[in-house]
Amino acid sequence: MKKIFLSVLLLAGCVLLQAQSQFSGWLASFNTIKTGKKTSIHADLQLRSSDELGYIQTLLLRTGVNIHLNKKLIVTTGYAYIRNYRSIAAIAGYAAEHRVWEQLLYNHKIKRIQVSHRFRIEQRFVPKVKVENNDLKTYGYGYSNRFRYFTRMLLPLNNYPSFTKGMFAALQNEVFLNFGNTAQVNGKAFDQNRLYFAAGYRINRSFDLEAGYMYQYISARTATINNNVVQIAGYLRL
Repeated sequence: MKKIFLSVLLLAGCVLLQAQSQFSGWLASFNTIKTGKKTSIHADLQLRSSDELGYIQTLLLRTGVNIHLNKKLIVTTGYAYIRNYRSIAAIAGYAAEHRVWEQLLYNHKIKRIQVSHRFRIEQRFVPKVKVENNDLKTYGYGYSNRFRYFTRMLLPLNNYPSFTKGMFAALQNEVFLNFGNTAQVNGKAFDQNRLYFAAGYRINRSFDLEAGYMYQYISARTATINNNVVQIAGYLRL
């Protein structure tokens, strides 16, 4: 199983090197804070750069309430604030999207590989912007829905029976599908796909740090974007 996992990582890397369109950097912090035997708080913060690391393209703040149904199954509902850089007729500024979201997370193991499956639905309030007095203004919001399926595999790179510290490799993929009023976004059912592989270190039971490469394929309204992303992420579990 370990050989198969590493072979998939290598193959993914060879394929992803074909994309040359855009390059950006992402910083992310994913946090889970327990509040009771069956409840916890989800919180993540992300900063994403523009092409060639020119400026901050996106600030994402997301929070939610987790209910742990059992050791493998978690349901969550929450809110997200996404501040994006926009430009119209050479006038640039930031506009905020608001989301309500619900998800189901299922965790299990295949031998020593830790596997996660995440099913998320988002209700998106996408800003409508215009130029007014030489400034970018939000004058309303368009509503649309999006479904996201995410899977992640984490392979410890040591032989200890319990993985509480040490190096690991991670491979994940997420597909995004629009439904309901797609005209407010790109006008299509398919939105984007993110394929990502990383190397990381588990410092202790509560914290992981990883760095990796993501190939983000975006189906925009009038074009497609191949975004090559270098990501540094921390995972905190309290």
